[in-house]
Amino acid sequence: MSMSIKRHLSMFTPSTAPADAMKPSDSRSSSEDSFKESSGLVSGLPAPNTVVYTASFVAQSIEQASRSHTPSNYYFFNMSDLHDLCRFSSRPIGPETVEKVRYYLSNGIPATYTVEEAYNYTHGIEQDAESTTTPLHLIATHLPEDATAAELETVGDIVAALLEYGAGWCLTDVNNDTPGCILIRRGFKATPIYEQIVDAGVRAELLLRKVSEYDMEVLSEDEWPEEMEGKEEEEKVKEEEEKVKEEEEEKKEEEEKEENEEKKEEEKKEEKKEEEKKEKKDKEEKLDPSHNQHAYLNTKLEYKDGALVTEQNQDGVMMDWETDLMRLGCESLFKGASSDSEVNILNIGFGMGIIDTMINAKNPTKHYICEAHPDVLRKLKEDGWYEKPNVVILEGRWQEQLDALLSAGNVYFNGIYYDTFSEHYQDMLELFDYVVGLLKPHGVFSFFNGLGADRQVIYEVYKKLVEIDLANYGLRCDFIEVEVPPETMKKGDASVWDGIRRPYWSCPTFYHPEACFIDV
Repeated sequence: MSMSIKRHLSMFTPSTAPADAMKPSDSRSSSEDSFKESSGLVSGLPAPNTVVYTASFVAQSIEQASRSHTPSNYYFFNMSDLHDLCRFSSRPIGPETVEKVRYYLSNGIPATYTVEEAYNYTHGIEQDAESTTTPLHLIATHLPEDATAAELETVGDIVAALLEYGAGWCLTDVNNDTPGCILIRRGFKATPIYEQIVDAGVRAELLLRKVSEYDMEVLSEDEWPEEMEGKEEEEKVKEEEEKVKEEEEEKKEEEEKEENEEKKEEEKKEEKKEEEKKEKKDKEEKLDPSHNQHAYLNTKLEYKDGALVTEQNQDGVMMDWETDLMRLGCESLFKGASSDSEVNILNIGFGMGIIDTMINAKNPTKHYICEAHPDVLRKLKEDGWYEKPNVVILEGRWQEQLDALLSAGNVYFNGIYYDTFSEHYQDMLELFDYVVGLLKPHGVFSFFNGLGADRQVIYEVYKKLVEIDLANYGLRCDFIEVEVPPETMKKGDASVWDGIRRPYWSCPTFYHPEACFIDV
């Protein structure tokens, strides 16, 4: 069996999961790298009650099937037939298609088995496939535009079966598209099938978070119980047969031992390459201000042409195309202020000062600004923010500053807004703890919602995750849909990203969040 299949099948256990997988970048930094980092992991997490098949089991089954000429083994041995089913060449698409798909999956064909891997396997090519066209990609590509309601329901059952067996909801193909991206492009975003893809992403993130929380130990392939590998206990060999076959078996064992040692050596080399690759990536991320908060705070910034960028890399920290979105955020913060004589507002992350200028124009009793970057703090001083009578500048990271406010217990806020650079969703989860402690009973929490916004399907996943996570803190989150400026979707000179290293936005709609306590 080729190394590509072994690598592919190992995804069926979370043993290869990096600790920080599925961590999208924050509102500002691009989430594309972290998206790619997570795609292999999250797709590989099996849903509850998923049957786990190891590489050795599938290899053994294929070998057995190849020696058999019985019809019952035909579908299993012709592994690419799973791909043919997902192309829907036969219409109508009926329940028998679901049965065939489940047959393949239950017999060990991975739900993430790609067209490229099938080609390599059939032609005896040992190298890993460079692209990943999975069954879900084929379904998204070949879903008939004139599909009937019954056919769409059947396709939904096929998608459910694939996801049940660990299909990769966010794996990318040769065009860098996920199955969800293809469905959006083909006009199927409003279908239940697209919702299945999004829900799979939500489940995968929640499951990964729970696994990471308990630091669960995962058995390696060699440690799986024999029944998990589908092995049947061999019959006891009679004592007299053992004596006759002893010499032959010893020879066979020696050959197998040598073969296994060669395989282990090859696997060690592959593992070493992967480790070196990961170490290199981790090192690069530690030095990349768009990925690492410490690196960002030690990176020189510059204000230029309606944007705040990192001086060396030209990462977009904030840009003036966001002005209308900031105005919407400002209005949300004051929705819980009409009945109060004392109105306190907190903004975390000054940036270009767009929303803070709007907040201060409404003359709240106290206007708190939390900012950690020395270049931005210098800008605050130059522009006279320290001299404004109702403004309080909290110098430093919000993790320390809000902790001090919460401990003091003498100020609570009508509105809290969050908009930082180079932080991740895990940081937001930590922030929610402070929000519920500092927000007034009728207050509103909002933030610049750029979670995964360089890929629409990821953006949809995090919209649902935010709702779930805030609900766990007793907050109801409603979203206002706003069309973003068309310049954000363009490329070249007409684009707002001209001169910016990497766009942090590529979705047509902005989901503006407004969160308040559920009983309000």
